[in-house]
Amino acid sequence: MSLYVPPDSVMSSRRATVGALFHARVPANPQHRAVVDGDRVLSYAELEDRSNRLANGLRDLGLKGGDRIALLAHNRLEYMEIELAAAKSGLILAALNWRLADRELQHCINLVEPVVVIVEGDLTPALDRLELTDHRRMQLGPEYEDFLAAAPDRYPDLDIDPEDGLVILYTSGTTGLPKGALISHRAMIARGLCFAAELEVPIGDNFCAWAPFYHMASTDQAIATLLRGGTVHVVDGYDPDRLIEVLENEVLRFFVLMPGMVGPFAEILTARQVKVKGVGSCGAMADLVPREDIAAATRALNAPYNNTFGATETGLPPATSNQIPIGVAPTNLAKRQSAFCELRLVDPDDNEVPIGTPGEVALRGPTLFSGYWNAEETNAHDFRNGWFHMGDVLRRNPDGTLDYVDRVKYMIKSGGENIYPAEIEQVMLADPRVHEAVVVRKPDRKWGEVPIAFIVPADPGLNGEAVMDLCRQNLSSYKRPKEIIFLAEEELPRSTTGKVQRHELEARLPESEAS
Repeated sequence: MSLYVPPDSVMSSRRATVGALFHARVPANPQHRAVVDGDRVLSYAELEDRSNRLANGLRDLGLKGGDRIALLAHNRLEYMEIELAAAKSGLILAALNWRLADRELQHCINLVEPVVVIVEGDLTPALDRLELTDHRRMQLGPEYEDFLAAAPDRYPDLDIDPEDGLVILYTSGTTGLPKGALISHRAMIARGLCFAAELEVPIGDNFCAWAPFYHMASTDQAIATLLRGGTVHVVDGYDPDRLIEVLENEVLRFFVLMPGMVGPFAEILTARQVKVKGVGSCGAMADLVPREDIAAATRALNAPYNNTFGATETGLPPATSNQIPIGVAPTNLAKRQSAFCELRLVDPDDNEVPIGTPGEVALRGPTLFSGYWNAEETNAHDFRNGWFHMGDVLRRNPDGTLDYVDRVKYMIKSGGENIYPAEIEQVMLADPRVHEAVVVRKPDRKWGEVPIAFIVPADPGLNGEAVMDLCRQNLSSYKRPKEIIFLAEEELPRSTTGKVQRHELEARLPESEAS
């Protein structure tokens, strides 16, 4: 019995890329708003025209499929047309973090060896300070506009493989220099489908892209919105006035909130008595947010909070399906497994762990990235046995839900016992007197490592003994912090995505003990 082998024509008909899908969307609503950036508005037809021109202009410079272009810019309308131009021309866009120190930025640019670097005018000094390999530089503004005007506006109907790279997003680099995660057309399309399915986002919805475009929270969801006929409202970072303007005038099925700004923004919304036009759900990364802040934000926005767990490498999976009801300060942050992914929890030998036992997440599915750029050893390790190992530890409950435990690299080995800092943090954050809690490791001659807690109090009367009483009531003796250190919220070092930089807190411990 012979097996049916589809002919090439059948195989080719299944190919879909981001640029082609956007191009196919334009005739359905050419005059509908595609991108809004303050007073600047582009319709679908206008965004099609400008992204076509940029794609053709870059190809006319001699760039070919797989070449990299880098973009150093704040959130602005041009970000979307540059991403679409890359999608249509077969190029890969490296989304640079403008907040990086010179050493880190130089690493990110040299890693991907871009042929062209597009830069916002006020960020050109950052490039001037670096020692970079040869590239063509193009500045947003008159030079960029002249380049578009001189290029043809035809759609560049190129043969692009869905597995070809589209965007490189850099990891936060909390323990070293950033890695470049390569996202393909296939992965970006799958992320868009997952976004719509998991968060019930309707066709034609509005999305507010205020988180940096060099982060998945804006790039993934903005592209998903454009592929489904919606409008992307661009805001340059956490700007409460502009965010309120969007919330008062637009209905959004999903509104991003990031750790570090949830509580302050909820206070502003409440103090100003903002009348939100309509939000379906809000928030992200509930494990990193004080519980009372979650309750306050949901009340202010009249929307449940998304109890998400995803990553740059995976998109919204593996566990972005659960929501925290309005007004609830949760004591349980169990998550539901996302659709469209396979998930295993494994031990260091890659054996699946039993229910109730912490294990590292190993994932398969169409939203996965295509590996780290120029990092063969890392890819061989992280993709071992055909599964992507996230470096995060979850625990599956008997009802099938998933509890976040911690990052593998944050695990503290103390006297032969494994201690996960997040478990200690969750005990502390459940107390309304604690605003933020971060647990780090400290070397110890007797135990090898011991946990140390940094606390941002919500109650000025909170003291170390009260925190230790809380730990004694809820934690085994070996898990209890050996020291409590109080600090102000602004003293917590954070990455651009709101995550606390634990290595910086560890560096603050006495040198003789932390070395």
